[in-house]
Amino acid sequence: MRLADNEALALALSHAGRVIPIFILDSNLLNSQKNSQKRVAFLFAGLRELNEDLQARGSRLIVRSGQPAEILDRIMHETDASAIYAEEDYSPYARERDQRIAAGLPLYLTGSVAIRPPNTILKQDGTPYTVFTPFSRAWLSSPLPRAAQLIPAPQRLPDPGAVNSEPIPAEPRLLPDNPFPSGEKEATRRLRSFVDNLIENYDDTRNRVDLAGTSRLSPYLRFGMISPRQTAIAALEAKTRFEAGNKGSFAWLNELIWRDFYIHILYHFPHVSRTSFRENLRDIPWRNDPAEFKAWCAGQTGYPIVDAAMRQLATSGWIHNRARMIAASFLVKDLLIDWRWGEQWFMQNLVDGDPAANNGGWQWTAGTGTDAAPYFRIFNPVTQGKKFDPQGAYIRQWVPELAAVDTRYIHEPWTMTPIEQETAGLRIGRNYPRPIVDHAIAREQTLAAYQTAKALHP
Repeated sequence: MRLADNEALALALSHAGRVIPIFILDSNLLNSQKNSQKRVAFLFAGLRELNEDLQARGSRLIVRSGQPAEILDRIMHETDASAIYAEEDYSPYARERDQRIAAGLPLYLTGSVAIRPPNTILKQDGTPYTVFTPFSRAWLSSPLPRAAQLIPAPQRLPDPGAVNSEPIPAEPRLLPDNPFPSGEKEATRRLRSFVDNLIENYDDTRNRVDLAGTSRLSPYLRFGMISPRQTAIAALEAKTRFEAGNKGSFAWLNELIWRDFYIHILYHFPHVSRTSFRENLRDIPWRNDPAEFKAWCAGQTGYPIVDAAMRQLATSGWIHNRARMIAASFLVKDLLIDWRWGEQWFMQNLVDGDPAANNGGWQWTAGTGTDAAPYFRIFNPVTQGKKFDPQGAYIRQWVPELAAVDTRYIHEPWTMTPIEQETAGLRIGRNYPRPIVDHAIAREQTLAAYQTAKALHP
């Protein structure tokens, strides 16, 4: 969903005088139980922006809805097109879809949703990496992307001719206060702003949920409104430019390498989309209490940092990565609820919901994935809050009933006396819930459950 550094567009233009830009609203994805209305609104807004950019260059976007293979077969017959060009994607669904299309139509896949596509970073024996650190070493030892490789957006594009297009759906629409304006221009602006103003201190601020210390580019990467190669090159150039900021630039590049890593894992081990990567942790005796899951989804657990994260998700469709880890850890290791419940809830709400990154993050937190946190690492939601939201600003923003609570108590408001609660306009158990579990007790229950699973698969 961009014109700059679009390898599929560039290849099509080099092979033909006439190019028809088409986007298919895939009914399989739009009707999926993991679909998000916020994500669809972002997509539709992005399509409108893309159509405007194409029209400014003499072209326009053709939109069709239905099954991709059927739509492409139909439009090739309508237009006498000779080939289909698209960027390569690697989720299990995307691979199956593209194989089905390629079985009957001339499909050329080029470029990649990853900086380094799967099968380009392998061990010496040809097998995939399953641990991040050696993967990142191999990633960094390969020739690094350079600015000279970037493909500029074409100044003019050929008129696609009399090809019928469906209107881009009017609903759902982005809310006026949506924190993520859609489109390639906004993605480019954000990248420049981040590199110019924040990347130098990124390593120091990236875990602070109360600070605007991250790029917030994930929705744009998710929809290809900016190429992953563009972001990697920006990080590498910043590393050179900011001598004192090398640490921050490298830390951000490292996050981009993590993104690649999870894409590679899903490609080589597609079963992780359904079950744990670690076989010995596939039979954890989850509690899976529906009422507790509902409280977690609603941001009503009684643990302020967790509730702030879940309410931010519900309102904006995005959560700071540290807050994601805290909320995920609480669901899995305090409530002992199957990580797949949380993975699906995130996909149903996130603007940047990506199958590989979302699955990788959840399995990391649950301790069930490839390069996962040890199962016995269990975040304490109180200490995590104190460390990464020290003054409680993030909590006060998203949990307004705690706005007047003194900083001493903001992370554990249940410790206030009745008089202190009254002074803060708060009544624990009435307008803010008591903690739904005791963290210390829950921790022991979780350790026992994981040990039980490991005993089943010695």
